[in-house]
Amino acid sequence: MKISVITVSYNSGSTIGDTIRSVVSQKYDDVEYLIVDGASKDNTSEIVKSFGSGVTFFLSEKDKGIYDAMNKGVSLAKGEVIGILNSDDFYSDENVLNDVMNLFEETGADALYADLDYVDQLDTSRIVRKWRSGAYRDGLFKWGWMPPHPTFFVKRAVYEKFGAYNLSLKSAADYELMLRLLHKHKLKVAYLPRTIIHMRTGGQSNVTIKNRIKANMEDRIAWKINDLKPGILTLTWKPLRKIKQFFHK
Repeated sequence: MKISVITVSYNSGSTIGDTIRSVVSQKYDDVEYLIVDGASKDNTSEIVKSFGSGVTFFLSEKDKGIYDAMNKGVSLAKGEVIGILNSDDFYSDENVLNDVMNLFEETGADALYADLDYVDQLDTSRIVRKWRSGAYRDGLFKWGWMPPHPTFFVKRAVYEKFGAYNLSLKSAADYELMLRLLHKHKLKVAYLPRTIIHMRTGGQSNVTIKNRIKANMEDRIAWKINDLKPGILTLTWKPLRKIKQFFHK
């Protein structure tokens, strides 16, 4: 199967080189790599172009935000499986996509997720925190669980059937997508029990306590717009857990 990897970027010149190198170094043979940029004003475009044919498709134009850019990438992707790799994240090693696609083949899953390490922004060899997801069981979202979105791979047919990212949610569109696909529609999902992503600290929804609380409020909206009733721990334990994580970066 062909896999499409989508990177969305805006003024990402300081990090996107690492991201691209981690994709073009993958040993999996059939990779389509799309980069959707929001009309960056720094050297992002020059860095992307320096990789030549390693980047299959490059689009740079104004957009309505990160999830609008992701939706553009999803609509352009031709692979049977689609993964999102943010422009300040990178794959942990050259065998990531091999392992991902092998597990899709072995399990016949519709979606797949794995583990993630947060790394220092400047010294990416230093692991700051580890996110170990564990195997999925129906109902885990009600306990405040969610998989790390950068490790989340989905078959293109799933996007075509159930839709992509909801742009009405500013920082929780990734959470809403995973909630909708796994909890509401109960897609068959596989867990790859190893670290496949290194994520630099300081993501959009975790930069400040204020942003984290706002994101948690949007998480609640994600349940409402899907006509789902959240568990009590979704409303109480989850925000406390994320605030605790903020202080332990």
